Amino acid sequence: MTANEKMFSIVAHDEHDDQHHGSINVPIYQTSLFSFDTYDQYNLARVDEQENYVYSRGNNPTVRFLEDKLAQLEQGERAKCFSSGMAAISAAIMSIVKTSDHVICTHQAYGPTREFLGNYLRKFGVETTFVDGSTLDNWKNAVRSNTRLLYLESPTSMFFQLQDIRSCTELADSIGAETILDNSWATPCFQNPLLFGVGLVVHSITKYISGHSDCLGGVVVGSKRLMDPLMSTEYMLFGGVMTPQTAGLVTRGLRTLPLRMQRHESSGLKVADYVSKQSYAVKMNHPGLANHPQYELGGSQMSGTGGLFSFESRESVDKLRAWADQMQYFRIGASWGGFESLINVNALHVMSANDPQIGTLVRLYIGAEDPDDLIRDLDQAWQSITVSPSEEELYEQNPGISQKG
Repeated sequence: MTANEKMFSIVAHDEHDDQHHGSINVPIYQTSLFSFDTYDQYNLARVDEQENYVYSRGNNPTVRFLEDKLAQLEQGERAKCFSSGMAAISAAIMSIVKTSDHVICTHQAYGPTREFLGNYLRKFGVETTFVDGSTLDNWKNAVRSNTRLLYLESPTSMFFQLQDIRSCTELADSIGAETILDNSWATPCFQNPLLFGVGLVVHSITKYISGHSDCLGGVVVGSKRLMDPLMSTEYMLFGGVMTPQTAGLVTRGLRTLPLRMQRHESSGLKVADYVSKQSYAVKMNHPGLANHPQYELGGSQMSGTGGLFSFESRESVDKLRAWADQMQYFRIGASWGGFESLINVNALHVMSANDPQIGTLVRLYIGAEDPDDLIRDLDQAWQSITVSPSEEELYEQNPGISQKG
């Protein structure tokens, strides 16, 4: 059985559950606390609240079921779910750094992560250096005597840049630092950073793992060496816990994660290939396309690709937002990972060094719709903002004429 085939069994199969009368789905334990027959039982359970059920802020059976599934998928010893991706990310970081520590982070990491590291942690005396993470030398050159953490996000979720995971973990080991990697884009289906030596893996459960755009969540996965102190301190003290209802929804979505990722990969590649041939796309950012500068690295670290990618354009932000306004299948919105396709158009904060006219970044998320419908949507929307009135009249009179330029 291959690793990918094993994924299907992990998410779909559970042992027979006598405790819950053979229920196929784990019940939602909607309770704030758990009671005991005796004080001896109560006191014994409180010795390790992460392995016993005392209070749902510490441990809850519905949430724990999901955590164990996610730990299996990432091949980690323990997982802990949080109320949001940022709750998981901030807890993971805080479990490692202390005052006077130094962090190195890829400069393309998720925006709130950069804000947390670059600004918020300054008041606690933690400094962060942001580097172009695509080259190992940039990580090496940023190392200081007090470097405690290397924070990776591979691929990144706007420009889809990769980091050499194994080389970065080897560097961290050589200087006595830890590593955290945001694996939201690839998911455990296509990438397992713990196998490359990463200390902690974080996910925005809101994205692919949930898969239905109906809940928020985050997770940290790793070895007991790093997870035990995180669970007993940052998790318990910050209080960013996942509710049992959310865990139930996420578990339902998780059942189809490998199936959905196959669909997102195939549809994403088909639409990305189409977009790459259009005049408005000057530079494509998709690690699954052969022209991606880190295509070979991606193939060595990932077994597949997701449905989120971007392209850079010389067209104005206003024009491309007008293009988005005309789309029928693509919705305008933040986030990604659900069943619905999305588009987001923004100005590039840093212009291309090779072509200063490239000033717009368009991020497309390819959902579960028919990719041919999505391609037609992109095409008709572009024609609607570029075809002149006289041409439109000609096409109406001669419907057999192709409107493609």
